[in-house]
Amino acid sequence: MTAISRGETPAPEGLRFVHLGFGADAVEYETAWQEQRRVHAARFADEVPDTCLLLEHLPVYTAGRRTADDERPLDGTPVVDVDRGGKITWHGPGQLVGYPIQKLPRPVDVVAHVRRLEDALIRVCAEFGVEGTRVEGRSGVWVLGDAVSAADARAALGGLNLDFDPRVTDELFDPRLNGPEYAPSNAGQRREDRKLAAIGIRVAKGVTMHGFALNVNPDNTSFDKIVPCGIRDAGVASLSNELGREITIAEVLPVAEKHLRDVLEGAELLPRAV
Repeated sequence: MTAISRGETPAPEGLRFVHLGFGADAVEYETAWQEQRRVHAARFADEVPDTCLLLEHLPVYTAGRRTADDERPLDGTPVVDVDRGGKITWHGPGQLVGYPIQKLPRPVDVVAHVRRLEDALIRVCAEFGVEGTRVEGRSGVWVLGDAVSAADARAALGGLNLDFDPRVTDELFDPRLNGPEYAPSNAGQRREDRKLAAIGIRVAKGVTMHGFALNVNPDNTSFDKIVPCGIRDAGVASLSNELGREITIAEVLPVAEKHLRDVLEGAELLPRAV
């Protein structure tokens, strides 16, 4: 496995990358959040350039402002409530997390920033041979499943068989209470839509915070304790699972930096149309 360096990898101008910690040096969520706030204040004051913090987290559940009570772990597992958009998710080993802290023109176009992050991550996935895409109304990067009609809502692969799928008619269906065949981590076996990268951001004083989490080779069963991103009719994926071979953070990191730099530096930043 290629070693991952720690510290800054600045460009002569423009976006700089800061590696906070990977593998044995994975970062506690609160530590990274505090560093985000420090860099955010420095970026607002123009003391530092646009900066993207890159890291792996120690295992943690975090809940954005829109998280509902019935989407949290049923067993009382601790959850860190944070000030980003979006709902509940999991971070942990095998997941590349990025926090781009970037100054945007006002009035801020939040949606455009999210679309740029999606674009960069779709390019990363493509370089590894995985076709990522957007799903209307759902942020992040997705792998599309097979089309299944409501009249024939069943799937079978790898021993999983869903006849008369209750999720089609029950929007309050809880996958956590109905066995592994409905678990988010098994969405690939069910040939359903599955999320490869989650995005949740906040913009304060015209400067972005939080960012993305790309599933490279995590244990996706950690998502089975929650309703990931509040979505009950889809699941989660990883590059390794989609490709059927091990992909490491060390392999993905330089590719992610390349495409984040291309997209975030190359974008024509415009204020939101009013």
